[in-house]
Amino acid sequence: MLKAGVLGAGHLGKIHLRLLQESERYELVGFYDPNKENADKVVTEYGYHLFDSVESLIDAVDVVDIVTPTLSHFDCAKLAIEKGKHIFIEKPITNTIQEAEAIRTLASQNHVRGQVGHVERFNPAFTAVKDIIDTPMFIETHRLAEFNPRGTDVPVVLDLMIHDIDIILSVVKSKVKNVYASGVSVISETPDIANARIEFENGCVANLTSSRISMKNMRKSRFFQKDAYISVDFLEKKSEVVKMKDAPETPDDFAIILQNAEGMKKQIYFENPKIEQNNAILDELNSFADAIKNNTVPIVSLTQGTEALRVAHQIIDCFSNK
Repeated sequence: MLKAGVLGAGHLGKIHLRLLQESERYELVGFYDPNKENADKVVTEYGYHLFDSVESLIDAVDVVDIVTPTLSHFDCAKLAIEKGKHIFIEKPITNTIQEAEAIRTLASQNHVRGQVGHVERFNPAFTAVKDIIDTPMFIETHRLAEFNPRGTDVPVVLDLMIHDIDIILSVVKSKVKNVYASGVSVISETPDIANARIEFENGCVANLTSSRISMKNMRKSRFFQKDAYISVDFLEKKSEVVKMKDAPETPDDFAIILQNAEGMKKQIYFENPKIEQNNAILDELNSFADAIKNNTVPIVSLTQGTEALRVAHQIIDCFSNK
């Protein structure tokens, strides 16, 4: 078992602590949180061991799980990597591209593994269809959330939209060509609502919408490709695949047939892939342990986390240029 420690015991940090303790791949050694009142409360409620500094925790573990505010990701990761420790780092990987690039370089030089917490990659609604998504040419995503003060210290692009940016980059095997975006600040200093259009060199276009002041929660993505339309509901954990094939000579009575102006007939087939219920955060932590053990590239690598951040900043730059 890998010895693991958690930096940061806020809302998400407490979830990571519980799941690391449950996992059969890790031995939870303890945590560090600079907020003494919060740290003492976590010790009292859950009994986890509290370290007296970041350095002492890093020295005691094999894997450092960084669940701190984004602004401190770089410093925590740098300390851990320089001591030869593997890092799991919550999204976004760091605050700036320069920091992310530095983390990638350091990890390579010190021969340690790193994974970024883009948890939607492990959402069962996505994993059920990701192998079916092949060369999508149009993608549309909506990620809407009711207002929550937690997270408003960064633009909605880094708070919410980055999940969809990472998913899109994982399925579109092409370089980003152009990025266009607009954003509106309603209650925060930075945009709370954003829309972005990402154009890829292979012709694929992705249209993303995110809001953190919505009346309802929504996390839906739709992928359109030559032979299929794939819908993923990350919130409800449901997927649907609609495929079109040449219509048979004698379709059954319930078949849905479309005929174009040239007389070509296509039959529509609906599929609802079986969704295997899971705990996505536990799965991403366990997959990282497997990558360390097997010396393989993590499912969400530091490079992929950096590229998602790069596109996110391209979107944010569009706001300041208007």
